[in-house]
Amino acid sequence: MNKKVISALVMGASLVTAANCMAYESGDMVLRVGLANVNPNTSNDTVVPGLDVEDNTQIGIAGTYMLTNNIGLELLAATPFKHDITLNGAKVGETKHLPPTLSLQYYPMESGSAFQPYIGVGINYTAFFSESTTGALAGTELKLEDSWGLSAQLGVDYSINDQWLVNAAVWRMDIDTNVEVNGADLGGLEIDPTVFMVGMGYKF
Repeated sequence: MNKKVISALVMGASLVTAANCMAYESGDMVLRVGLANVNPNTSNDTVVPGLDVEDNTQIGIAGTYMLTNNIGLELLAATPFKHDITLNGAKVGETKHLPPTLSLQYYPMESGSAFQPYIGVGINYTAFFSESTTGALAGTELKLEDSWGLSAQLGVDYSINDQWLVNAAVWRMDIDTNVEVNGADLGGLEIDPTVFMVGMGYKF
C-alpha cells in the first residue's frame, strides 16, 4: 500500500472521527458563552422625532437542553446591556436592559455531524432599568416600559472534540417600549434589534 493510499485512509478516519465527536442526544446540555452585540433597528413613533437607541456589546450566555436528538430548548441570558439614547445624534440619556429569551430549536443534521446548524423561534422578555437623562433631557425622569415579543434565531455549532465547540448565532427580536418623561407618555419606540453572538460552547 503506497503512502498516498495510507494518507487518504488516515484522513478519512480523521474525518469520520470528527463527524462523530459532537453527537447531540436527548438529555444533553450545551452551554455557549461569547460576545453578544445588540444592534437596534429603531422605529420612532414618539412625539420626539430623532430619538434613537445605540448598540452595545456584552457577555452572552445561552444554555440548551436537548429534548430529542434534533430538538432543543434554549434560554439566552447576558450581562446587562447599556445603551446610549440619542436625539438627532446627540446623547440625551442611557438605559440598561436584560433580554432573557426562550427558544425552541431544530437541528436538521444527523446527531453525529460535527457541523450543526440550527434554527429557533421563541419569546423574549426585555426588562429596562437604570434609565437616566443628560444633555437636552437633563433633569427629567425617563422611563422605558418593559417588553414582551417574539424572536427568531439562526445559529451554527462546529465541534472541536466530543465536548468543546465554536458557535455563531444571530437573533431578531421584537422589542417595543413606551417612553415616558416626567410621567408623560411620549409614545412608542420599536427597538427590534438584531443580536449577534460569537463564542465557545461545552456539551455536558
